[in-house]
Amino acid sequence: MLLMAITISTTLFAQAQVSGYVYEDANGNGIKDKKEKGVPAVGVSNGRDVVATDRDGRYQLGIDEDDIIFVIKPAGYLLPVTEKKLPRFYYNHKPAGSPGNFKYKGVAPTGKLPAAVNFALLPTSEENQFTSLIFGDPQPYTEKEVDFFSRGVVDEVAGIKNVSFGLSLGDLVGDDLTLHNPYIDAVQKVGITWFNVMGNHDMNYEATADSLSDETYEANFGPANYSFNYGKVHFIILDDILYPDPRDTKGYWGGFRTDQLSFIENDLRLVPKDQLVVLAFHIPLQMHGNTYRKSDRDRLFYLLRDYPHTLSLSAHTHLQRNNFFGKAEGWLQATPHHEFNAGTTSGDWYSGELNEKGVPVSTMRDGTPKGYAFIHFKGNQYKIDYKVAGQPADYQVSLYAPKVVASRRTSAMLYANFFMGKQGDLVEYRIDQQEWKKMEYTENADPSFMAGLFKWDFADELMPGRRPSNPENCTHLWGARLPNNLRPGDHKLEVRATDMFGRTFNASRNFRVQQPVNSR
Repeated sequence: MLLMAITISTTLFAQAQVSGYVYEDANGNGIKDKKEKGVPAVGVSNGRDVVATDRDGRYQLGIDEDDIIFVIKPAGYLLPVTEKKLPRFYYNHKPAGSPGNFKYKGVAPTGKLPAAVNFALLPTSEENQFTSLIFGDPQPYTEKEVDFFSRGVVDEVAGIKNVSFGLSLGDLVGDDLTLHNPYIDAVQKVGITWFNVMGNHDMNYEATADSLSDETYEANFGPANYSFNYGKVHFIILDDILYPDPRDTKGYWGGFRTDQLSFIENDLRLVPKDQLVVLAFHIPLQMHGNTYRKSDRDRLFYLLRDYPHTLSLSAHTHLQRNNFFGKAEGWLQATPHHEFNAGTTSGDWYSGELNEKGVPVSTMRDGTPKGYAFIHFKGNQYKIDYKVAGQPADYQVSLYAPKVVASRRTSAMLYANFFMGKQGDLVEYRIDQQEWKKMEYTENADPSFMAGLFKWDFADELMPGRRPSNPENCTHLWGARLPNNLRPGDHKLEVRATDMFGRTFNASRNFRVQQPVNSR
């Protein structure tokens, strides 16, 4: 035991130390001037350990030769941003540059550690009620697809007001990491501070250790694991891609390294229990076919056991789902944990017919149109709005029903795809303002998506663009049989759907009943 204590003590003593101040940058010049005061009780981290600044705003941390030091933005302050709206909250310490000789460049040699690594904060009157803008998987594989992303999504929100910051949930690009900068150029047009998550298509595939798979990401965006506060919400951003897959060194697996779990644990020690904790990562926690390392998810749930207000954000699937985790899934609280697996800005990978702008419609495989989300926070509560690109904000339900049916017994069905819906939600329909009737939840392919897909398969000539992917079962689909007693003529179908936040959305369409030809 004595030998172990000496060894640990020697190791700690030998580790290099970084120190500096977190301070109020009153004149905004990015330099700590003598009269600028330090900010106490602010978290600073090396990606494993988290320390709080003292009363003068000073911190001290251990640092290795391949570390990123970053400040954890407190509520009531803003982070400085680059001219392209990326937050400046970290210092890359790689004296010899990024390890490995990768296809895409990592961090250039940073040289000797400065005598002080200081972090500027800008005081602001931050409200407890605010909105964030969420992008899932922009994922362009070419410059042309960057243009599709820019014109199809970014232009729609460029210059948006009353949104505090944006966040992309990984797969910022599709394997070609030289597209990181064109992606940054596109997103800066939104005009707000923009945070990012690393996705599996943002990695250095030559890496032989997971800790090295983010070298180019670090060069372009900073740490892949970090956190910040806004109002009464604490955001934890994580890289949850294990690469190479530790099971067979082929591909990737959802999960966390030990140092990442240590960061989460140490980070949460500075977070009050009454705050909302929002975790953002790329691969969803929902395990389909062992896509996530269960021990890591269990450990994450254990670390969150004393936080009654939580939310997870993910993307990756190019579907939209609301997943809930209860005791059967290892969640350690009575109220299930909600994960919003967000629809993507690339939709079905920029496939499908071209719209009037020449941009692929790119409806996702579950029938969810491509789009983005707004999360509205009030204290430690939240509501989520999904916005379909190019459509009014109230377009939340798509309907499938025949245009014309016979005035006799029919097998025709009507379907409602409620984009933000989940099993257990109330979805109802009525015809010609008669009584409302419940629709039945079903998990099937969305027939509207299938109808669009069939256009490609039955076309006599190749259509412009690229054929959509094959369908996946939709987890927010409801169906009902058309009544058999409708008179010939025009009729109006109405559907109303109530979401998990108690809001009701409506959709309608007309159809015609016709006397059968040559009926028996």
